[in-house]
Amino acid sequence: MTPRPQGVLLCWRVLCVGTAMEFIGHGALGILGLAPAWSRYFAVVGIGGGTASALMPLVGTMDVCLGLMLLLRPVRAISIWMVAWALWTALLRPLAHESVWETVERAGNYGAPLALFILGGRLGAGFRIGSGAEKALETSRLKACAWTLRLTTALLLFGHGALNLWVAKPVFAAQYAFVGLRGAWAEPAVGAAECALALWVLARPSPRLLVSVLAWKVATEALFPLSGSPVWVFIEHGGSYAAPLALALLQARTLPGGALVEKERDLGAGAVHALDQDALHVRRL
Repeated sequence: MTPRPQGVLLCWRVLCVGTAMEFIGHGALGILGLAPAWSRYFAVVGIGGGTASALMPLVGTMDVCLGLMLLLRPVRAISIWMVAWALWTALLRPLAHESVWETVERAGNYGAPLALFILGGRLGAGFRIGSGAEKALETSRLKACAWTLRLTTALLLFGHGALNLWVAKPVFAAQYAFVGLRGAWAEPAVGAAECALALWVLARPSPRLLVSVLAWKVATEALFPLSGSPVWVFIEHGGSYAAPLALALLQARTLPGGALVEKERDLGAGAVHALDQDALHVRRL
């Protein structure tokens, strides 16, 4: 059974919006001078002092422009650049002597645009599905996207859990105290639960579980602005919201528009062809 195109198209759009949120939010922090930690990351490549301060708004502007371009004119070159840039900025954390779990926790930053790149296929080229080999190739592309989203969701949960469980970041303790979870037990308890949830997603990512993960991520990231951080911090985690939601759309038995999807093997080439045609239409707007 082949899913209707609407479900796959919706997944693609969710990834576009989530990735754009990530870059717009991250860029706004740099433009507005709300990311003092960036100075440590500039120092990793030998840029410091006034030069770093002058570059922050420029880097932020580049990020915002990339996010807007993805929304207005989505092409594959933008998404693959976003993967490379987001992965590099995530790797700067351990290079600046922060925990390696900071890179893992940011899996949504580079995993969501990677899934978008995979899902796009030959974006904008337009093609016809003919032979069985071509159908197998396109089905394989959807499976690769689903696995990318599964690993991304598991990693971002496990990374956040590890930061709670083993690193004990003070910002988390302050956030939990804001909602009444006080005491030394709060961070380890949340961390252990998130690590267990990550393994659950990796083993059996049901749509209901993935929607629960989405709700959990929105709630926990909302603690940043609620406890005094800029709202852009919440927005820049758009990839962490998009990954479980997009995977839920691919895994769901019933998708908007009445599309039925039994398992990953049912993701067929017809939906992918429609996806590419829709993407071509978006590019021509």
